[in-house]
Amino acid sequence: MADHGDLNPTDEPEGAITDEGSNNADGGSNTKVPRWVIKAITLFWVGWAVTYVGTGMLRNLRGFLIIVLISLFLGFAIEPAVNKLERWGVRRGLGVWIMYLLIFVGIVGFSAAIGTTLATQINNFIDEAPRYVEDAESWLRDNVDEDIDLSRVTEEFVDGGGAADLANRFADDVVNLGTTVVNVLFQTFTVLLFAFYIVAEGPKLRRTVCSFLPPARQRTVLSVWDLAIEKTGGYIFSRGVLAVLSAIAHWIAFEMLNVPFSVPLALWVGIMSQFIPVVGTYIAGALPILITLIDTPRTGLFVLLVVLAYQQIENYLFAPKVTAQTMEIHVAVAYGSVLVGSALLGVVGALLALPFAATMQAFISGYRQHFEVEEDALTESATRRGRRIT
Repeated sequence: MADHGDLNPTDEPEGAITDEGSNNADGGSNTKVPRWVIKAITLFWVGWAVTYVGTGMLRNLRGFLIIVLISLFLGFAIEPAVNKLERWGVRRGLGVWIMYLLIFVGIVGFSAAIGTTLATQINNFIDEAPRYVEDAESWLRDNVDEDIDLSRVTEEFVDGGGAADLANRFADDVVNLGTTVVNVLFQTFTVLLFAFYIVAEGPKLRRTVCSFLPPARQRTVLSVWDLAIEKTGGYIFSRGVLAVLSAIAHWIAFEMLNVPFSVPLALWVGIMSQFIPVVGTYIAGALPILITLIDTPRTGLFVLLVVLAYQQIENYLFAPKVTAQTMEIHVAVAYGSVLVGSALLGVVGALLALPFAATMQAFISGYRQHFEVEEDALTESATRRGRRIT
């Protein structure tokens, strides 16, 4: 019989396979979690915390970021003019204040002209309301039914105070609008302050920013900065030129049609159609059409035709020549950038989208690699498309 006295019960035969992951005497497991799993879990939760906190910060700072973007846009827009004033011997700070003064005078004058026009037309509408109802009643009796009677409408709307209530509600809306304007004065002051330092201290600011970058990056940053100023200034200039042309053309047409307040309405059409993307043309044409329709419906139809005709002339004659010299951007790119900008930042994003898209397009066109296009390949492609069509 073999002697097992020297054999330790815990010893295992030589060559036996040991399993570190086997269960211990208490039924537990000796398996250790790999370090990469711990690191992955830690990185996941750290990333989640950073994302959560960062998203919350961006949400809370959204208003401030919009103010900064508006300040950059305003600064880039007026810097070309300030640079020209500086070449004439005017200090940059004073040049910025001169531009602010011109902008303020323009906004106040435009607002006063449009406000006076609206107030006068509303009063005229209230005074002429009975005549409008009588004319509508006569037309309906002649063309629809002889028994139609709108005297009750006249009693309720005019004699009963409906017109006065309408005027009072409009006045309340104007007061509320004024209150809103007062509430945003602080934000406007902040924008003007930021834009002032961006422009007045522009050379010093660029030097400070470039001091944190290596030489190669400095050239890139300065190039993008200069492009942004050029394209934003070009955008404002091109819009201004088109606005002047539009205002002059509509003023001449409105004078020929005897449209009331021809000068304020022409300014309204010119400015709103050029500086409000996508829907600006419709907003611009709606006011003169509505005013003339109330006064003389036939004239309102002619105003509508004038607005539509000039829009076509501008799109195919004026706009390509003006924007080709100041702000080259494809129509599809412009439309898409406005949609993206409005989706991200609302009205502010829509206004800033075009100069931003023009800057990015110019930057990419200047720095990407270009290749010669093979004419044979284009010819073959055109031939294949022609075969598919036939």
